Amino acid sequence: MKVTFLGTGTSQGVPIIACDCSVCKSPDLNDKRLRSSILIQYNNNNIVIDTGPDFRQQMLQSGIKTCEAILFTHAHRDHLAGLDDIRAFNFKMKKPIDVYCEIAVEKAIKREFFYAFEEPKYPGVPEMDIHIINEQPFILFEKTINPIRVWHHKMPVLGFKIDNFVYITDANKIDESVKDKIRNCDVLVLNALRREHHISHFTLYEAVDLAQELNAKQTYFTHISHQLGKHKDVNNELPNNIQLAFDGLQIEI
Repeated sequence: MKVTFLGTGTSQGVPIIACDCSVCKSPDLNDKRLRSSILIQYNNNNIVIDTGPDFRQQMLQSGIKTCEAILFTHAHRDHLAGLDDIRAFNFKMKKPIDVYCEIAVEKAIKREFFYAFEEPKYPGVPEMDIHIINEQPFILFEKTINPIRVWHHKMPVLGFKIDNFVYITDANKIDESVKDKIRNCDVLVLNALRREHHISHFTLYEAVDLAQELNAKQTYFTHISHQLGKHKDVNNELPNNIQLAFDGLQIEI
């Protein structure tokens, strides 16, 4: 299984107008962060987790020609807004894309992209087959996908465990019973927004403490705001088996 980080950034705390911060001005490509998303490839299938506003750019940069499935963590727009751009894959593949999400995300999709569900169907709208999931495991392309319940302040969010790979974004609390399911994983991907306290995201050192508590062999941090600082500087502070991810990072699991 191959995992590609399509984006490791966030809309939280990112200056977008006349920005003069060191991260925006950095020549290091590892400091160029699109909104958080990953591509998982196995058994000749491409699976994307979350389609944020940068989805089209991420797909163009990845060079993939098909997208067989999309998993959603939650319905916030920085994880959902790019869904309209699946239409290019519909055209290429000649079929709808399978979308896996909770009921709350389905409601948001049908609200935000209502035109995709109207009858008679307008030619060229994005086409998807929505499959409702919860915390129960399900099979996708001959692998078991284990949804993981985490908390984004008081909002329930899904992470995902596939084999011994765990992906968690937009969280600041994980119940003890869920921690037990993901201890000793080979690779943990976890959000680490900034150094200062945030109401709904792990801070850098909260994420470090959690990774060490879970005894993950290798941890990568994602959903990184510009407030955290430059990639190289932050990585120098971290333990050897904990790193900031960067856009385009590929790992084999």
